[in-house]
Amino acid sequence: MTRLLILHTGGTIGMQPSPQGYVPAAGFFERLARHLKGQAPDTLPAYHLIELAPLIDSADSAPADWNRIVAALAEHWREYDAFIVLHGTDTLAYTASALSFMLGPLDKPVVLTGAQIPLGEPRSDAVNNLSTALLMAADPAIPREVCIVFHDRLLRGNRARKVRSQGFDAFDSPDAPWLGEGGIHLNLHGHRALPLGTPDFTQRHFASGAVAMLLVHPGLSISLLDAVLADPALKGLVLLTYGVGNPPGLDGALIDRLTQAGQAGVAILNVSQCQQGRVVQGTYATGAALQAAGVIAGQDLTPEAALTKLQVLIADGLQGEALRSALATPLRGEMAAE
Repeated sequence: MTRLLILHTGGTIGMQPSPQGYVPAAGFFERLARHLKGQAPDTLPAYHLIELAPLIDSADSAPADWNRIVAALAEHWREYDAFIVLHGTDTLAYTASALSFMLGPLDKPVVLTGAQIPLGEPRSDAVNNLSTALLMAADPAIPREVCIVFHDRLLRGNRARKVRSQGFDAFDSPDAPWLGEGGIHLNLHGHRALPLGTPDFTQRHFASGAVAMLLVHPGLSISLLDAVLADPALKGLVLLTYGVGNPPGLDGALIDRLTQAGQAGVAILNVSQCQQGRVVQGTYATGAALQAAGVIAGQDLTPEAALTKLQVLIADGLQGEALRSALATPLRGEMAAE
C-alpha cells in the first residue's frame, strides 16, 4: 500500500468565509476527513496530513517559502512513497517550477494541487482535485517528478500556468502535453516521465533583488529599463517580449542597455508573452539584435519557469558562461531543446 503524505501549505482550499472574505482557518484535517468520507468506501488511499505553520498566503509567497516546503519534504522523504502539496492557486505554478529545479531528479512523485473554491463551500472543486491527486500519486504509473493535478489534468509542474482566474480548469501546460488525465479511468503517460534520480534538499539563499522580470510594451520608456538594471543586486533578468522574441527598437537604446548589462554579468533570458510557441531570436531584425547582444533565447519556457530557474541557478552560485549554458539547456523538462 502506497504511503501518502499531504503537506498543507495554505491557499483557498483550506479557507473559510468571513465578513472580510475567505480567510485561513484551523481544523483543516478534520474538515478534510469529513468531506472525503463522502467518497465510496476504500476507494481512496490512506494518507497522513501535516500543516506548515504559519500557512502561506499564496499571493505573498516568496522564495523563502520554497525552502520551507523543501525542508518539510526532506524531513519525511524516507517515510512516504508520494507527496501531495496543497497550495494557493495564484502562485502555484511558480512554486511547482521552483521545486522542480531545487529538488532535481526524483524517485518519488511530488504533486501540487489546490482549489478555486474552498473545501465545504457550494460547488467547491476541492474534493475532486484532492481525491484525483491522491489516486494519481498512488498509481505506480505516475511520473516521479514535480507535477500539478487540477481539474482531472496531470501537468508537469514547470510547464504549467494558471490560465483562468475563475474557471475550474484553471491550469494547463500550453506548450507541453499533459502527463495524464482523469476520466472514467486514470490515464497516466509514464513514457513522458523524466529520468529518475536522488533528490536534492539543499536550502538555498535567495538574495533579494537578484532576479527581475520586465514586460515589454508599446510605449516602454528607457528610464524604466534603466531603473531595473540600476539595481546593484541584479544578476538575472527575464525579458517578456512579443511573438517569437521581438523587443521594441527604442532607437537602439534598449539593445545598448541590454548589451552593457550582459557585459556587466547580468544574465538576460528572453521569453515570449505568447502562451504557445517558442522564442526564435533570429526571425526578425529586432530579435536578431538581442542575439547579438548576448541575450539568451528562452525557447518555450513559461514566465514562471524562467523566473524560478534563474533564481535557483543564481542561488546555486552559477554565473558567467556556466549560468548562460544552464539557462539555455533543458534541466527538468521545462523547455524544448534547440
